[in-house]
Amino acid sequence: MQVFIPNEVAKHATNKYLGVLVAAKFARVLNELPRDRSAPGEKKLTTRALEDLTDGEIQYRVVPRRRTE
Repeated sequence: MQVFIPNEVAKHATNKYLGVLVAAKFARVLNELPRDRSAPGEKKLTTRALEDLTDGEIQYRVVPRRRTE
């Protein structure tokens, strides 16, 4: 099992909390894609998403929330 420390995640995101949110959102996107379930040794989607984030393969942008009045 690979361990991701907060400093690794924070290098590629504004902070560690935003990094975890980006990785979680990307894992949800990966979950919607078709995949081969019979592949041996397939990594969990959250692990794969955190790897992609720490490798710098995920491009993201923060969209400010609109206030409803």
